[in-house]
Amino acid sequence: MAESSARDRRRRERRVSERVQPLGRSWFGVLDGLPHDSEPGPTSQWSEESVSERESESGPASAPHSEGSHVWSREARRLVGSGQTAFQRIYRAFLGARAALAVVLVVSLVLTGIVGARPALLVMMITLAYAAQALSLWLLPSADETPTKGTGLARLRGWEWLFTIGIDVTCFLSLHLLTPAAVFNHVPLLVLPVLMAGVLTPRLMALATASAVAVGLLLVAWVASVSGSDPSLALTQAGLAGSGFFVITVLAGELAGRIAREERSARGSLELARQQAQLNRLMIEEMQDGVLVVDRMGRVRAANPAARRLLAPAGLCAPAPFNLGAMPAWHSVVHSVEQAFAGGTWPEEGRDVEVRFSAYSKRMLRMRVRFTRHHAEQASEDFCVLLLEDVRSMQARTRQEKLAAMGRMSAGIAHEIRNPLAAIAQANALMAEDAATPGQRQLTRMVTDNVERLKRIIDDVLEAAPAGPQQASVIDVGAVVASTCSEWAQAAGVSLGRASPLRVELPPGPVGAPFDSDHLRRVLINLLDNALRHGTRAPGSVELCLRSTAAHRLELSVSSDGAPIAGDVEPYLFEPFFSTRSRGTGLGLYICRELCERYGASIEYRLSSGELANRNEFFVVMPQQTLDTSEASLPLPT
Repeated sequence: MAESSARDRRRRERRVSERVQPLGRSWFGVLDGLPHDSEPGPTSQWSEESVSERESESGPASAPHSEGSHVWSREARRLVGSGQTAFQRIYRAFLGARAALAVVLVVSLVLTGIVGARPALLVMMITLAYAAQALSLWLLPSADETPTKGTGLARLRGWEWLFTIGIDVTCFLSLHLLTPAAVFNHVPLLVLPVLMAGVLTPRLMALATASAVAVGLLLVAWVASVSGSDPSLALTQAGLAGSGFFVITVLAGELAGRIAREERSARGSLELARQQAQLNRLMIEEMQDGVLVVDRMGRVRAANPAARRLLAPAGLCAPAPFNLGAMPAWHSVVHSVEQAFAGGTWPEEGRDVEVRFSAYSKRMLRMRVRFTRHHAEQASEDFCVLLLEDVRSMQARTRQEKLAAMGRMSAGIAHEIRNPLAAIAQANALMAEDAATPGQRQLTRMVTDNVERLKRIIDDVLEAAPAGPQQASVIDVGAVVASTCSEWAQAAGVSLGRASPLRVELPPGPVGAPFDSDHLRRVLINLLDNALRHGTRAPGSVELCLRSTAAHRLELSVSSDGAPIAGDVEPYLFEPFFSTRSRGTGLGLYICRELCERYGASIEYRLSSGELANRNEFFVVMPQQTLDTSEASLPLPT
């Protein structure tokens, strides 16, 4: 019982809040606080086409639609996308009705004169003057904008009321007074100004208009009774007509209020839809997984940057819309889409699909399919959403999680090993002082060499221990790369020049990124060492390129012309303690990845097209930021 009474009280309060209107406005004053299509602002650009486009962009995040929601969406687009407010549309229709009525009155005068009943001169003058005023006001270019110009209030101001409703009431009452009812009855014409007063003016003014019409009808009836008519009949008819006008005024006000509330709800719904579409678009654009919206014909309607990156061997593919069947490399994806549409289902965990760009370049993608609608009565789907993820990235994340605990444990063990290793090194140094024979000195040298090797391994393990994101200042990446290449070339005995195995391509100006210069130098030296070790040492066998990419990113790539990395080795390149060399620790690339991730960067390997000489490419992608200082890049010696 208490719940029912509370529900009834809330319903009554809602009705009161909807019906209470300020006396200074019409029913459409409730829309004054909302942006109008005629006003500048972000919501003034709504049209049916733009609304439909925004709804399509909202994509899979949209709520399931029912038939009723489709009807409501169409009505909302019709109301808001028409370019006018409801008040302006009704006011314009009112002006058109006045013009049409004026034409009818003139035609009636002509027909009356043809049949021989010549109207009075004063009636002709009033009719022609009303027709001229109604037609000129209707043909005025800004007639539909005048009521809201300046103040934005949805009401007829004093002079506007006078030139429309006021003139109508005056002219129609005058014609009713001057024309006998037996010839032409002008009372029904008064419905138009009374109806528009109830819609376009405040309630108090609308009731005042109905009162003026009722009083005018009573005065005309009294004048008719003085001239000899039956006073009781004339006054009764005038009273009934006046009462009917009051009823019309009240009903028109209620209908206008409902229209105003519907338009307000439509504007609010479309504004929420616009905000939701923007949020959806922002979230999809920033997603790490690729998102594709595909129809039955294999046409991609929407694609985020991550998906465009996964579908291209390098960089980004063309933006949507495009056809998946246009590229031979995407045929496996097209076949999977056809299977999904044919079966109507797809494994929840997804399936692996191979995208082969060439004989030397391929990518394995984990594809999950989600359908846009889920109605039991529908056997087919119009669109499906493909969620794409690089299998190699998935495996790398899984390995990273598994190795995180092992890395912390290894760091702890390395710390503990340092103490006994230092004792071994000290004891070996004492033994080396007493070594008398060449065999003893050789043994002490072997111990020293292996102690130093163990120290390097411990340093690498400690360096590779997982650490959280680091706060670093923005450095000039071009300058650090240039100086590192010079130092590395001197240490590796590589000459710099046209015949040099190293080719460097740097941007002309300084480019900044958040990174530690020593850590970036270590990453670069490791990549250059590997490229030179596995390359042919021919001129240009090692290429280093630093360039800016889309989305404010810097890409540092190091490629070599060595033999392609075997497919069974590639998945383990960045794992710790994995090495193809007998004396390698297997921590070089692992440390590079750990250092990059500390500063929000990433490092990957890709096999470029077979047409290129330098096909083995390691590239580091880091966020680009503006430099705090205007340092110029250090020149690379030649």
